[in-house]
Amino acid sequence: MIAIRTRILAPTLALVLAGSLALALLALRDSHREIEGIYDAQLVQGARLLEGLLQAGTPAADRWPELIRVFDRAMQPVPGSVPAHPYENQLTFQIWSADGQLLARSGQAPRLTEVPPEGLHEVFDNGREWCGMLVHTANGGLRIWVGEREDLRQDLIQRIVSHTLWPTLVGLPLLVGVLWLLLGWGLRPLQHFARKLRERDPHSLAPLPAGPLPPELQPMRGALDHQLAQLRALLERERRFIADAAHELRTPLAILDLHAQNAQHAETAEEREEALGYLRQGVGRATRLASQLLTLARLEPGAAQVQALDLEPLVREELAELTPLALKHQVELVLAAQAGPPVLGDPDAIAIALQNLVTNALAFAPAGSAVEVGIEASQDDGVLLRVEDRGPGVDEAELTRLCDRFYSAGNPQGAGLGLAIVETIARRLGGALSFSNRARGGLRVELRLPRAG
Repeated sequence: MIAIRTRILAPTLALVLAGSLALALLALRDSHREIEGIYDAQLVQGARLLEGLLQAGTPAADRWPELIRVFDRAMQPVPGSVPAHPYENQLTFQIWSADGQLLARSGQAPRLTEVPPEGLHEVFDNGREWCGMLVHTANGGLRIWVGEREDLRQDLIQRIVSHTLWPTLVGLPLLVGVLWLLLGWGLRPLQHFARKLRERDPHSLAPLPAGPLPPELQPMRGALDHQLAQLRALLERERRFIADAAHELRTPLAILDLHAQNAQHAETAEEREEALGYLRQGVGRATRLASQLLTLARLEPGAAQVQALDLEPLVREELAELTPLALKHQVELVLAAQAGPPVLGDPDAIAIALQNLVTNALAFAPAGSAVEVGIEASQDDGVLLRVEDRGPGVDEAELTRLCDRFYSAGNPQGAGLGLAIVETIARRLGGALSFSNRARGGLRVELRLPRAG
């Protein structure tokens, strides 16, 4: 995984370098054009200066050598009382008469075979390119040409441009260093936060200590606290399940051991059969207890797969599977279903809840009676799944304890987990579980489920 500093710095530097390069290219192009214009203006200025000096008329022939020396010395950057500028260029000149006769020429000027056109232009002489300016005097018909070598001009321009770009080239590494240090300073709270996490007790699930944090790290602390809370709840459920399972299995296993010893030491076949019968009953009870413990463990950690479903077909299918158990108890299963809206729930979880409710009702229903399962709409925009038996009912003081784990009211063979499982399912599906005694005897259990939509 790439470090955060690198993830921030790399695109930032790429953007800065690309932007600096683009700006440098634009500046180079514009600077080159502007400097070219400045040197062209110098040519024009030099030509106009010579034109002004010769405006009085064409000098006599004996004065041309002296004028050439004066003009040549004025246009060349030679050492003297005034120091030469590093960007000063070497200008040359030539003067023609109106009929094209060469009157004067500086020593470094190109040997032109013909008079160039008026204005700014480029000429070639002996493999070299020259930039020049030709003007005409107002009287006398003189043609004055001032020029400079193109290669020397370009060399000066490149020196000026390179000196302009040097600050950018030197400043970029400094900018990178400053950005690196600033990013390190900006990420320091994150490093401090990570160090605090590393220094925590690895077995501690307490919330992170409160303290000032940058706004970007506050959601991280909240998410970590949420994860720690979930871990605490999960570990608490595991500890509770292990403790409950160990507590509830200890007694059945001890009883099984006693029955096995009685069968082993039985003196008659009748005593052995009686002990083996008790042993089989104990094995069945331990099996049911282990099955319900596993069911409860599966329900605790995960959320139900909620979906819209029609309750009546699901209830009919489950009652069909429970019919053999009802026949064994000589109890009739009756379904009283009204057409109602679909419910929002998990079909597997609802099936487990219905199995536990019906099994619990069959355990208390007397032989020859009926257990009625009803489906009806409730008044609070829900759907009721109702299970009623004709048993003795439950004392009013014990109704509130029916969902307590391992509490069994009047059923010594029960594990005390069935109604706790149903209550857990109801809570996870967003419903509710309620108990009441029927007026004509028996217990009524109502599982309220939310309507779909």
